[in-house]
Amino acid sequence: MGSQQIDIVMLPFMAHGHLIPFLSLATQIHHRTGFNIAIANTPLNIQYLRSTFLQHQNPPPWIHIFELPFNSAGHGLPPNSENTENLPLDQIGKLVISSVSLKTPFHNLLLDIIKKQGKPPLCIISDVFVGWVVEVANIMNTVNITFATGGAYGTLALFSFWLNLPHRKTDSEEFNLPGFPERCKFHVSQLHEFMRKADGNDSWSRFLKSQFSSSLQSFGWLANTAEELEPLGLDSLRKYTQFPVWPIGPLLPKQLLNKSPLSSSSSTTQHAGKSPGISAEKCVEWLDMHDLASVLYISFGSQNTVSRSQMMELAIGLEKSWTPFIWVIRPPLGFDLKAEFRSEWLPEGFEARMKESNQGLLVKNWAPQLEKLSHKSTGAFLSHCGWNSTMESLSQGVKIIG
Repeated sequence: MGSQQIDIVMLPFMAHGHLIPFLSLATQIHHRTGFNIAIANTPLNIQYLRSTFLQHQNPPPWIHIFELPFNSAGHGLPPNSENTENLPLDQIGKLVISSVSLKTPFHNLLLDIIKKQGKPPLCIISDVFVGWVVEVANIMNTVNITFATGGAYGTLALFSFWLNLPHRKTDSEEFNLPGFPERCKFHVSQLHEFMRKADGNDSWSRFLKSQFSSSLQSFGWLANTAEELEPLGLDSLRKYTQFPVWPIGPLLPKQLLNKSPLSSSSSTTQHAGKSPGISAEKCVEWLDMHDLASVLYISFGSQNTVSRSQMMELAIGLEKSWTPFIWVIRPPLGFDLKAEFRSEWLPEGFEARMKESNQGLLVKNWAPQLEKLSHKSTGAFLSHCGWNSTMESLSQGVKIIG
């Protein structure tokens, strides 16, 4: 830390889709205010963030990175499992619950900061999933701000569902969520199986109700969205929480918002620590060979995949359509997402035919997404509709198939 004062301390949840928006938020705050900012997380997640700065040789002097000790095996998780990447749902649940173990080391980190600079930071910005930070901030005599990395509408739906479990209070398959207008109906088919089973006594319900209730005690919220994009969502979220909600999105590189060519450093900042299955340069070269708005980009996010039969049918349909495509492909459901991809999961000879005809480009595991969405040849995006992907696609006017 040296002699430099830390003005803001941030604690993201342990997932890439949360780490990256927090890093982007830190950058924007510094550029507007000059504040020095600390980001704390588990060792492997800090490695992800540090790898971002390796592109520039050193972290900028205004950002400070702190590791919080974490033992994944002690929480029934595989070795070196410190974020949601490649974890099945049952283990994601264990990871979510394990985040409470960071409370004591985070408390000690703040004590150390206060001891060195003689006063607490101006505020602590924490993730919605770590509501226990509100209590720590109060003990440290500072302010807690909760940051919702998702959209306002989705965040409200998530909070209202877990705090109320409205599907358990009706015999109908349709239900209303407190905080939403009466005309907004939700259907049980829209819920994942583990949400349908939630009854208030399961581990997900107990943990999330506790953390979300605590997050509602913070001074105010930041949301990765824009007033023009979600007027209903923001209005409803403000009424539900009864405190300020400030939209600060979209947290995307300025070049992307201005539709300027995206630099490699901006892309790296958005995807800290990931190793692409193919270089960004090769993806751009492939896209350059195709017509304006002719390419379908396919990606289901870093934590999702499809069944083997769906994968097979999608490949057959793509080939018959003659539509150019880039497909970020991972092992299907039921297989280790970190395993090597097998050709048997696709039609025989599919990858070779796509390569020979230049119709399709298969990217194993992960590839930088911003370059594809901002390229003039990309015309549509077949997506799982995660919030970061949605914001990126909307910013470029690329049609989304969800």
